[in-house]
Amino acid sequence: MALPLTSQAVVEEWLAHLALERRASPRTVAAYRACLESFVSFLAAHLDGPASPEALARISAADFRAYLAFRRSEDHLSSRSLAQAVSAIRGFYRYLDSRHGLSNEDVLRVRGPRVAPAAPRPVSVVEAHELVAGASDRPTVPWVTARDRAVLILLWGCGLRISEALSLRGGDLPLPESVRVIGKGDKTRFVPVLQPVRDAIGAYVAAAPFQIGTDDPLFRATRGGPLRPRQVQALVQGLRQTLGLPESATPHALRHAFASHLLGAGADLRSIQELLGHASLSTTQRYAAVDAAGLMRAYAGAHPRP
Repeated sequence: MALPLTSQAVVEEWLAHLALERRASPRTVAAYRACLESFVSFLAAHLDGPASPEALARISAADFRAYLAFRRSEDHLSSRSLAQAVSAIRGFYRYLDSRHGLSNEDVLRVRGPRVAPAAPRPVSVVEAHELVAGASDRPTVPWVTARDRAVLILLWGCGLRISEALSLRGGDLPLPESVRVIGKGDKTRFVPVLQPVRDAIGAYVAAAPFQIGTDDPLFRATRGGPLRPRQVQALVQGLRQTLGLPESATPHALRHAFASHLLGAGADLRSIQELLGHASLSTTQRYAAVDAAGLMRAYAGAHPRP
């Protein structure tokens, strides 16, 4: 169902804002488009009139909850999908307020259903080795190969987030046995750096065609600017397709692998919490569930049944 022009224009404006200013992925923009079109179409029928931007600003919390109930019953949305819909619509309303002065506190107060955090999906040791080897075998210029290999080894060997790895500067060189990392909430932690990680970064620095000054980003793009998270994600996506790895094989899965492999080797949860920079131990405890699930699979496949 086509949206009324006025609402269509505002939705298109918001989606352009997401794509161009917020750098949202095309997949995210498409999902948000579908959500907003569904929302405005529902309201047009629910309110028995055009869902203009002004009408959107006047709807009540009960109207919004009616929409969520409709999506759950008619489209059979899961709690996770409903929570994503709430997040998208709340983002749209914040945009309406900031850009057009159309505020609606009732909608912003509505909370989505509680969703249990998804279990981490680490890559296996074999898959991690395949990703690193695949980066080493890519047909590209030698210094880019060295850079890609160094980034993946750093993510896996130190359990860093992409943003943390790409925040390293020339002043951090040569990497010591323990590197200072600033994570979420500007929380600082120190992470041990294994010799293979230092060797991989040293090989990249030696091969790089750029001078890496003290304040310069350590990892550089082909034209000399800073390497961006999207480029690392694209690298892993290409390797995943080439190697036939599951979609769960992402750069962040290498951080998960760091934690789950340490846990499998006998490290305690409190130490892993410190290494990952988790504010709460409950976040780190999700890896224990992953490790237990893997243990049960191994048991089911190997135990000689009576």
